[in-house]
Amino acid sequence: MKTTLEIPDALFRQAKSAAAEQGIPLRALVSDALSEKLRVRGRRDKPWLKTFGKLRSLHKETAHIGRIVEEEFGRIDPEDWQ
Repeated sequence: MKTTLEIPDALFRQAKSAAAEQGIPLRALVSDALSEKLRVRGRRDKPWLKTFGKLRSLHKETAHIGRIVEEEFGRIDPEDWQ
């Protein structure tokens, strides 16, 4: 999609120079920069994603505790549940 953006002259010159140094078109630099900004912003909106999966090492311990709980609940008489 084509669009028109107003970019301050100094920022435009920096972007044009950076694109030339990387050997890519300005549109690719702008697209990459925008994608990165949105990706980082998405993580900021969901801070819990940074730690997602870090407790994976506790999987065996959690399963063990679950088995103990199930075992203990199996010992309760059904009439005690009421």
